[in-house]
Amino acid sequence: MAHEADLVIRGGLIADGSGGEPFIGDIAISGGIIMAVGRDLPITGGEEIEALGLVITPGFVDIHTHYDGQVTWEHRLRPTSGHGVTTAVMGNCGIGFAPCRPEDRQRLMRLMEGVEDLPEPVLAAGLPWNWTSFPDYLDSLAARDYDIDFAAQLPHSALRVYAMGGRGANREAATGEDIALMARLAAEAMDAGALGFSTSRTINHRASDGSSVPTLTAAEDELTGIALGLKAAGKGVLQLVSDFEDVAQELPMLRRIVEASGRPLSIAVGQWHHAPERWRTIMDWVTEANRDGLPVAAQVPGRPIGLLLGFELTMNPFMICPSYQALSSLSVADKLKALHDSDLRTRIISEAQGPTDHPAAPLLRSFETMFVMGNPPNYEPKPETMLGARARAAGITPQDLAYDEMLKDGGRAVLILPVMNFIERNLDVTLEMVSHEHTVLGLGDGGAHLGYLCDASLPTFMLTHFVRDRARGGKLTLGEAVKALTVDTARVVGLLDRGRIAPGFKADLNIIDWERLNLRPPTVAYDLPSGGRRLTQDAVGYVATIVNGAVVYRDGAPTGALPGRLVRGQRSVPPA
Repeated sequence: MAHEADLVIRGGLIADGSGGEPFIGDIAISGGIIMAVGRDLPITGGEEIEALGLVITPGFVDIHTHYDGQVTWEHRLRPTSGHGVTTAVMGNCGIGFAPCRPEDRQRLMRLMEGVEDLPEPVLAAGLPWNWTSFPDYLDSLAARDYDIDFAAQLPHSALRVYAMGGRGANREAATGEDIALMARLAAEAMDAGALGFSTSRTINHRASDGSSVPTLTAAEDELTGIALGLKAAGKGVLQLVSDFEDVAQELPMLRRIVEASGRPLSIAVGQWHHAPERWRTIMDWVTEANRDGLPVAAQVPGRPIGLLLGFELTMNPFMICPSYQALSSLSVADKLKALHDSDLRTRIISEAQGPTDHPAAPLLRSFETMFVMGNPPNYEPKPETMLGARARAAGITPQDLAYDEMLKDGGRAVLILPVMNFIERNLDVTLEMVSHEHTVLGLGDGGAHLGYLCDASLPTFMLTHFVRDRARGGKLTLGEAVKALTVDTARVVGLLDRGRIAPGFKADLNIIDWERLNLRPPTVAYDLPSGGRRLTQDAVGYVATIVNGAVVYRDGAPTGALPGRLVRGQRSVPPA
């Protein structure tokens, strides 16, 4: 007997991505497309899933990842794909590996190592380097199969070095000829399927040799010229990260670039702890730009951006102490064993930080905002649970407490130090940001910062904390949160064929056990090329994740299906 659909999901609570009230219904899928949605569909499926009591959402669209290296050696975009994400956009912040001449490979690997904490030995072992141009890079990726879909952006640092060589790396001013070449290459990349162009203007982005990113001081004529390359191609979005230390100069420049090119722009915005009200100034500018018909959005994080600290990780409060640094040559197991020695503990705790130019050094003793991650992780703990307050209550130093907390779980316990979005010790401002009409969720950074950040779990956090569990302030409805994770992010990057549960849209879906949905603590895995280390974070409660109509994960375990593909360019809304 012939089946009318490949897959039918029966009786789930459907949050369809529109932002409206969820409803009970069935979903029929055929050929990787949703063919029908409704109550008691009279359609048979080759496979049928009973979803009574479960929540069904569109697959989540994560527009800020850094899987530029991982997609060349892995078929799974974990940990992002373990949190209901079915489409990821990489190549953010102007960092990536194409275009690239052979003589510049080392330079780009050092950039990725410094900016995104992907060790150079991992990159050297994993990257096949079977490309020179950006179209070649996309062709290489298109030949591989993946668990989820992904799209790539053209990174400014790679483009600048390719066009200008050492002059570009050393941040010399681009000539008219340089700009013309970058504009032509940008148009070529868009025509080949790049989703957009990204750049970085933050001093926090440095190569592993300490040098600033090549794009830090790129002038307006260079940025405008590249944006005009996108205009010539008639496609592509612009993405930018900046410190916004001089909003009076930078914001008008960005407006002029959008006005000249007509291309959509998204900028990374958070609540900087040293300038807690600056985000409001930026959002006023974003609102004004949209009121004037300019397509500008702000990518905002949905929880504190925080450094994860631990003895097994890249950073901890004692990493610059001489007695701790003396352990650097030991294996992880031997170092953790040594740290249990009481005499060594006393020396490390009593020592001041040694001389260093590490950019995070001034933050590493911020015990008043540091807290234990916990299981399940709590990203909005009460002020009295911060390490400083706990140490005072116990009559000990915060150094003593931090050391002992990190020694738990065999020396693998994790502390978190928020550096953005937590200056008031709560997430009220974060909720305000997320709820703004011109913001979208971003900055999950999957595939990057592998030794001190793990925010790819943001979708699971948004659902569990801001919809279901939050007790310290306002919340989101299920419909609002799902729309923020699907339709809103997809729209900003022009992927309009996904993010909705409606006929004609891509059959990318999550089936979720709402009561069981939860985050696991971050853990360290040594599964990168050459045995490299990375932080990862799992979730429970995803009964199934479906990509292009195929079930890729059941209860968090891969099924073996790899229907994900490189998405070349933007996509239109499917016909009704």
